[in-house]
Amino acid sequence: MLTVIIPTRNRAHLLASVLESLTRQTLSNDHFEVLVIDNGSKDNTVVIVQKYSALLGNIQYYYEPVPGLHVGRHRGMLEAKNDILVFADDDIEALPTWLESIQEAFLSPDVAMVGGNNYPDFQGEVPTWLQKLWDRPSMGGQELASLSVLKLPEGRREFSPDYVWGCNFSIRKQVLLDAGGFHPDGMPAELIRFRGDGESHVSGYVKKHNLRCIFDSRASVYHAVTSERMTFDYFRQRSFNQGISYSYACLRNPSRFGTSTSSLLNIFRRLFGPLYHFMKQDQERDPEIRELLALMHKGHQEGFKYHQQMYQEYPEVKNWVHKLTYY
Repeated sequence: MLTVIIPTRNRAHLLASVLESLTRQTLSNDHFEVLVIDNGSKDNTVVIVQKYSALLGNIQYYYEPVPGLHVGRHRGMLEAKNDILVFADDDIEALPTWLESIQEAFLSPDVAMVGGNNYPDFQGEVPTWLQKLWDRPSMGGQELASLSVLKLPEGRREFSPDYVWGCNFSIRKQVLLDAGGFHPDGMPAELIRFRGDGESHVSGYVKKHNLRCIFDSRASVYHAVTSERMTFDYFRQRSFNQGISYSYACLRNPSRFGTSTSSLLNIFRRLFGPLYHFMKQDQERDPEIRELLALMHKGHQEGFKYHQQMYQEYPEVKNWVHKLTYY
């Protein structure tokens, strides 16, 4: 039995698509429940859930006013009736085989996590520079972490938990509890200083303890890439946010990451991995790639320095960074 957990905030128009895809699952709906965690919406989110309650028959709505993606995720974790938790973003559409293949993978009792592809659903004309980044080979397929999109060859196999991202993230409830739950993730702009490293902490726990993580191409979703995300501004903001996340990780684990801003370039390289090297190779002959790389690097630096400053100036930020758990 599975519990699908969908945190959402003011995106009712997107939520309808993911709920619609759940009505087409090959897994009978008496084998899963759906929890929609409304993280303080002011739109018609509750109306959308009410509409699909008749179609699914196994959907529950919870209003959680405290902001923060981790809050919505944890509310779902605590309300879940089942031992397998399937976390999804509100802007995905699941393949019909999504839940069936996840359930099958977890039949092996030593499997801790399961992920699949996150195919891009480009909503608008794709700029040339973005198409070039998406088309580059990676791991036998394609991946672009800045947009949380991934397309790997078909099949089921062992997989690094580093590539199981929050939009399509399945885990045993006990493993998540043992890891201490999620760290803070997406926050409203006015609370961005409280951002953390999200599900990366959980993936790190799975790796550290050598727990099995499975990739199954049938456990895949389509992830919306809106026109706003296909811009340099979005990539820079995403890099700024990741700079905050790495500052948070460094402050919690100084022996592993260090805290010196002189190590920022190495942190940036680790964060963007193959994408960084691809962009470095291509930047001299492609002015757009060169400009994008510079903006992302600058955004990452600014995010890191911003969070370090918040940590030093505000006791509530320092205390927040060092909380043992966030639920």
